[in-house]
Amino acid sequence: MRVALISGAVLAAVGAFLLLVGVSYTREESFFKLGGFEAKMQQEHRVPDWIGGVALGAGLVLFVVGLKKR
Repeated sequence: MRVALISGAVLAAVGAFLLLVGVSYTREESFFKLGGFEAKMQQEHRVPDWIGGVALGAGLVLFVVGLKKR
């Protein structure tokens, strides 16, 4: 199946990118609000490494399945 081959390659590439480079995102939370005054806090979070590992593993499995179906 060509779809499994292509999606496996893309998923494996994304997983490798997450493991090697890492991705972070910023989350803004309001922790104090009084009338018109509001205090906010920004926190930077990193995407866990295990998500990259799972994506890499699943991508490799899909890639191999796509190769065997040809």
